[in-house]
Parts: sequence; C-alpha cells; structure tokens
Amino acid sequence: MPVVSLPEIEGFASALGHERFDVPARRSLGRAYEEFAARRRPTIGPIALTIDGRPFSSLYAALAHPDARFERGELVLTGTAAGGPGWEFLVPFERIAFEDDGSAELHPPGGGPPARAIARVLLREHHLLRARGDADRAAPGGPRPELPRMIGSASQGFAICRALPVLPFSVAILLYLAEERVRFELDLVHGSLLADPRAGRLSAARRVPRSSRVAWGVDHRVGAGNLSLLASRCLEVIVESNGLTTVELAHIFGGVRELVDSALAGLVDQRVVAFDPRTGLYHPRLEAFLPAPETADGGAPSGALSSSPALRSSVQELLAAAEARATCPLCGRPVLPGSPSLLCESCSRDVGIA
Repeated sequence: MPVVSLPEIEGFASALGHERFDVPARRSLGRAYEEFAARRRPTIGPIALTIDGRPFSSLYAALAHPDARFERGELVLTGTAAGGPGWEFLVPFERIAFEDDGSAELHPPGGGPPARAIARVLLREHHLLRARGDADRAAPGGPRPELPRMIGSASQGFAICRALPVLPFSVAILLYLAEERVRFELDLVHGSLLADPRAGRLSAARRVPRSSRVAWGVDHRVGAGNLSLLASRCLEVIVESNGLTTVELAHIFGGVRELVDSALAGLVDQRVVAFDPRTGLYHPRLEAFLPAPETADGGAPSGALSSSPALRSSVQELLAAAEARATCPLCGRPVLPGSPSLLCESCSRDVGIA
C-alpha cells in the first residue's frame, strides 16, 4: 500500500464528512496528520489490503467506496519475510483472511496450515471529523460527542468509521487463538505493519503470555475509550509482564517519564495496575480482567469468601494467574504448559503439594 498524502486524506475526508469538512475541519485534520507522522514508529514491512474481493490502495479508499462493506477481507504482508528484527513480540504470518462471521485465519509463512481465531479490530490513533459548530458545542462546559466502543469486528469498525465519520490513522488487529491473543498494529497512513513498541527496547524473555480470556478483558477495557493512548499502551505491556518500572516504560514508549508517571497513576486509581514501592514495579491486577463470579440470582456467591474482601481479592488474583497459565504466583517462574498445579514444580515441593 502506498503512503497516503495529506491532500489524499483531505479528499477522502471530504467524501466522508460532506458538509462537516469545512475550513476549520481541514485545518484540524492537517494538524492531526502531522502529529501522527511525527510519532511514527518503526515499521516491519508494507501491507496489501483486499476488501470484499476487491483490492484497494488504502483503507481510506475502501471507506470512500460506496459498495465496500468489509464483510470479507484479506491482509497480506508484502516484500518482507516474517521473522527477524522487529518480530520479537509478534507471531510471524504471511496473510490474515477475515470472514463475514467475525472469525479469521492466520496463515503462517511457507504455506502451513492456518490458525483459526476470533478477529476484532481496535481503533488506535484516529481523527474525528467535526465542523466548527460541532467543535463549539464540544467546547469546555458543552456536551461532547458520544463515541461508541472502539473495538469490534472488521465490518462493525468499518461501519462506525463511516457513520461518525472517523479517519483511522492506526488500528490493532486482535486475533483470539485457543491459547492466547496475538496483536498486530497497522499504520494505515503509510500502509505498513508496525513493530511492537517493545522490540529492541525490552528483552523478549520479559514477555509473559496471557490467555485469550485475560487478553479479552484487557482489550475491552482499552476499547471502552476512556484511557489515554499512553495509558492504554502501558496497560497492555504491563499485563504481558511480571512487572515493569516507570523507567522501563518511558524507554519503551520514548516519552517523558513524568507523562508515564501520570498515566500509571491513573491505572492504579482504576485498580487495573498495582504499584510495589519495595521494587518500584507496576504489576497487573489480572483479576480486574476476568468476570466476577456470580450466583444463579446474579449476586455474589455466598460463603466464607464473601465476608472477607481482602481474602476474596487474593484468591481472585491467584485464579487469574492460573487462568493466564503463565507464571507461578509465588516466585514468578514459568508454569509448565498442562501443569495441574497453580504453582511451579519448585514451589509445589516447598509447600508440600504433589
């Protein structure tokens, strides 16, 4: 896919926004375009996009085409071999085929059998087209536009972008496999697959795989749209770790430490991240991303746990760790796949569990 220039973006915006795309809206789009270009991350390689059997030069061209619905689609990685630098935190693929039922097939390099997955699209950086009147009404003290959830199937995301209208600059493709969720981020302006922000800045050994169930909870928390972009990215990488410091996160995202501190403080306030003052590490609260247990009448389960919130929280954290099937909650060592115990072999021996 070729790079989409600002004049081309303005043409697509005019086709989508009609009367909303006035002079102030054009200026606002120009600023957003330049800011996105300034924040551009390293890319892995170019992509090609086919929607409903028709190849398009960009997603914007598809949005402007009246017959495109994104009921089916195909994303192909072109000109770049999967693997190598930049792929440390990604699953190599050759192409991704999207089906009309919201599923997808992840085709590995070399023509191996594809992996079936539930596919969702998460809107990342974007620009909402608003005329001057809309902007005035959204000024301080006025009502702000209601935005839908920023996560959904490809066809849902396509329809939302047209209806609002929204110009997406980058999106994340989320594929929920049997064991874990994999994420691919696309730069739609430059038509390329983005490298993971941790690539070259954090050891791949620090990544902790989480189950699709935990990842689903994280993605829907992010997709609610009430977190800043930096807070969302910090949350995602913290969940896929045994804990990270402010310095490490600032290095990963290349930002000012004070901005990272502010984003992390918000995540702690929302009780999705916990801070350990002894180590300076921010840990994920995995129980925040799993559905709370309920009884048949919809209330909390009865029993001893309901009378002790602290104990209930501790048990939920252990259950979340077990659900993630990643690390021992006592020592942090990896738990072997298929292990019947919540603890690693060493801790199981120490506490006398066979």
